[in-house]
Amino acid sequence: MKIFPGPAEESVVIPLEQSVGATCEPIVEVGERVLRGQKIGDSSEYVSAPIHSSVSGEVEAILKYPHPKGSGSRAIKVKSDKQDTPFEGLIAMDDPLTLSPEEIRARVREAGIVGLGGGAFPTHVKLNPPADEPVSTVILNGSECEPHLSGDYRLMIEKPLDIIKGGLIIQKAVGAEKLMVGVEHNRDDAIDALREAGKPWDIQVVPLPCRYPTGAEKTLIKTITGKEVPCGGLPLDVGMMVNNVGTAAQIHESLSTGMPMVDRVLTVDGDGVAGRANLRVKLGTRVRDVIEYCGGFVGERGKVIIGGPMMGLAQYTIDVPVIKSTTGIIVLRGETYFKNEPPHFTCIRCGRCVRRCPMNLIPYLMGAYSDAGMWEQLEPLKIEDCTECGSCAYICPTKNSLVQLIKVGKGGLAHRKSRMESLASANGAPGPEEDTEDEEDTEEEQANA
Repeated sequence: MKIFPGPAEESVVIPLEQSVGATCEPIVEVGERVLRGQKIGDSSEYVSAPIHSSVSGEVEAILKYPHPKGSGSRAIKVKSDKQDTPFEGLIAMDDPLTLSPEEIRARVREAGIVGLGGGAFPTHVKLNPPADEPVSTVILNGSECEPHLSGDYRLMIEKPLDIIKGGLIIQKAVGAEKLMVGVEHNRDDAIDALREAGKPWDIQVVPLPCRYPTGAEKTLIKTITGKEVPCGGLPLDVGMMVNNVGTAAQIHESLSTGMPMVDRVLTVDGDGVAGRANLRVKLGTRVRDVIEYCGGFVGERGKVIIGGPMMGLAQYTIDVPVIKSTTGIIVLRGETYFKNEPPHFTCIRCGRCVRRCPMNLIPYLMGAYSDAGMWEQLEPLKIEDCTECGSCAYICPTKNSLVQLIKVGKGGLAHRKSRMESLASANGAPGPEEDTEDEEDTEEEQANA
C-alpha cells in the first residue's frame, strides 16, 4: 500500500507528552496564532523532545485530553486555517552532512525527533553516547516484523535515499565506522531500493529472517553481527546503535528542509475498517477521523489498537490523537477477536512461553509472581530484560495476559526498589530483619491498592 496524505482536519489536539522523558510545557497561549512547524511546547530537561504545531491556525485551548498511552495528558488544541503556512524561522540545508556532530544533535533536538519504531526515545540523546562507550556500528532497523504494519516497508521503497542519507547523518553524529541496514528477506523490492541508494557509500543491506520479533533491538544486533547484548545492558555495551529507518528518514527530511517533526507515516489495517492504507498523518489528528477517512468501521465494533497487534495498546476511546510513536491503527471486528480471557492467572506449566521467549526468560514464573504481588522474586528472573513482545501471551494455551502481568510486575518491582532506597536514605542501610519487614509492608500495601 503506497503512502498517501492523511485527512485534513478542522483542528488538531497535540499532547505535550509524546516521548520518553520529561513532559513539555506549553510556550503559547490561548488565542495566539501559530504556524506549521512552530514550537509550541518544550522542556528544560535534557531527556525530552519539543512539540511543534502540525497546522497553521489559532490556539483554541490548552486542556487535559485522552492520551494513547492510557491516561489523560495536557494538550494544545489548534484550530486549523487550512493554509498550512510554514513557520518563518525554519532553516533548510543543502547538505546536512557538512554539520558538526554537535550541530547535528542540536538540530535534531530542535526538530523534536524521537525514535519512530514506537519507543519514542529522544533521538538527540541517543546520538550523544558516553565518551567511554564508543559506537563502532550503526544499524538501521527495517525489520517491521509486527503483523499488519507496513509503513516502514513503504518508506524503504519510496524514500530509500532519505533513509540512507539519514543513516549517514547518524553515523557522523556518533562517529561510527560502519553503517548497516537490516531488512526482512521477503522484502526484495525494499532491499533492492536501499542497496541501489547506498551504492555510493558502500552501505551493507542485510536480509533478515522473516520471524517475529527479529526487529527487537537486541535480537537484531545478534542476528546481524553475532554480538550479544548482556542481560540488563544496552547496545552501547557492545559498540552498537540501532535506529529505525523511519527515524533516519525524518532526520534527513528535517535537517534538509528545516521542517520539524509535524507528521508521521502510519498503517491503518484490520478486518474492522473499510479501507486499509499507509498514510502520512498530521500529529494531533484524532484516531476517529483517520478511521472515518479510511471508510469507517465494518461489522461489530471491536478493538482499536494503537501500534501493532503484538505490542500495541487497545484504546478506551477513539478520540485519542495520533502522536509521534503511533506506528499503526489496527481495527478489529468484535465478532472475530478472542474475548474470553480468564479472570485469574491459570498456568498448566506447558513451557511454551519459555521456548518462545526471544530473551530466554521464564514468562510463566514472572506472571505468577506478578499476580501474587511477590515483587522481590522478579529481579532474579531478569524481568527488566523483557521487551514485552507478546510472544508468550500469543502462544499461551490458557490465554493468560502475560504481558499485562509482566508490566504490573515491572511497576511493582520499581516501587519496591524506590521504597527500599528511600528507607535506606532516611534511616541508613536496613538490616535483614528490617528489610524483611519492609518487604512485607510493601507487598501488603500493593495488595490493598
